[in-house]
Amino acid sequence: MHLLIRSARVVDAASPLNNQVVDLHLENGLIRQLSPSGSGSPMPVPDGARVIEGANLHVSAGWVDGRAAANDPGHEHRETLTDLAKAAAAGGFTDVVLLPNTHPVIDSKDTLGYVRRMGEGQPARLHPTAAITKGTKGEDFTDMIDLHRAGAIAFTDGDHPLQNPDLLLKTLQYLQPFGGLLINRPEDTLLTRYGQMHEGEQSTRLGLKGMPAMAEAILIARDLRLLTYVLDGQPTRPSTPMLHFACLSSAESVALVRQAKAQGLPVSCDVAAHQLLFTDADLAGFDTNLKVNPPFRSAEDVAALWDGLADGTIDLIVTDHHPHDEESKNIEFDMAEFGITGLETAFVALLTKANEQQSASGTSIRPESAGTSIPGVSTLGTSILGTLVDRFTVGPRRVLGLPAVSIAEGQPATLTLFDPTATWTYERPITPAKNSPFLGKTLTGRVITTIL
Repeated sequence: MHLLIRSARVVDAASPLNNQVVDLHLENGLIRQLSPSGSGSPMPVPDGARVIEGANLHVSAGWVDGRAAANDPGHEHRETLTDLAKAAAAGGFTDVVLLPNTHPVIDSKDTLGYVRRMGEGQPARLHPTAAITKGTKGEDFTDMIDLHRAGAIAFTDGDHPLQNPDLLLKTLQYLQPFGGLLINRPEDTLLTRYGQMHEGEQSTRLGLKGMPAMAEAILIARDLRLLTYVLDGQPTRPSTPMLHFACLSSAESVALVRQAKAQGLPVSCDVAAHQLLFTDADLAGFDTNLKVNPPFRSAEDVAALWDGLADGTIDLIVTDHHPHDEESKNIEFDMAEFGITGLETAFVALLTKANEQQSASGTSIRPESAGTSIPGVSTLGTSILGTLVDRFTVGPRRVLGLPAVSIAEGQPATLTLFDPTATWTYERPITPAKNSPFLGKTLTGRVITTIL
């Protein structure tokens, strides 16, 4: 099979072709030839080749979503794994990391094998994580060595933060010999019990129980201290992360991880795309599609998250995709489930926000426009577009131990093609779930296709 991509601008900071417009000839899953566009005669079209071209076509390594909730097995009426993979591909993702909070939980080789088998032949690769504790109940350990050998990409209790410090300590020790990654979403659940949104002035005005940012920072500080204890006395420290913090939402959390990295601790972290787009003030209308955990916090916290992206403290952006049925969301705010869908809109929603704020400042987010900024949020050292692509490509592959993807001749073609300036209205979700704050909204940036 031949595929010819005409005049696509490369977005890949590590490539010598970065920001160049090139033609790509793909054959049987490999990049056979690359040539700069306009360098002479155009690349000939091979017999029977499909041609992809567009006015503002961009190409990058295939995007990776480091955190999505699977509802299959157990709640297929919300979303099957096939639905999830189709939504991922539509949103530009070639790879998706799945949480273990299915029914039954991914805590055995049988359930892990089911998810891996269901992922075969899908339009996006599915990488299941495995639970640390049986049933993600935080009590008894799973057989993590067997699960690792069976293909688990990392270990986490997913939506259930590890509360027991002894469990976390022993997990770090258990995973270290084979380089396993522990992922924990930091939340002291005793401090957030019955909480509905960020604890602050807005929660008081709305009469909703608050969830303090302190609950997140306390668990990060605890986990970092336990990691230090595990590493004390060892002659060298691992070069890859041992402990990953999921879904940071507060300024203090970013500061703690930044300090830990400066001290050489093998840690990494991510932020959910929607955390960069909303604040607690947006909940004034009690829109249940904006009810997430961790909750949207203050404008100062959002600014700190953007700063964490700018200086590399935050390694990757995730969708934190959580599909729900109508009965779980179209009810009173305090009764609604936490979570939004994000696979189809995460990247373009971020790009839309950047476009809006950059238009207000009279600057451009085109990749060749370095040193752009989001007014009132942060100044990114590279272009906003380049930084976002990096956190969806290089960052997750490094943290999760996935093979690097290069846009170079002879390399496998795992690519995302997109137009960062196209506008469209998000009206018909591919996934059955409709719990998105972006439905009916006009977005800037559109995925053309993925190549896997």
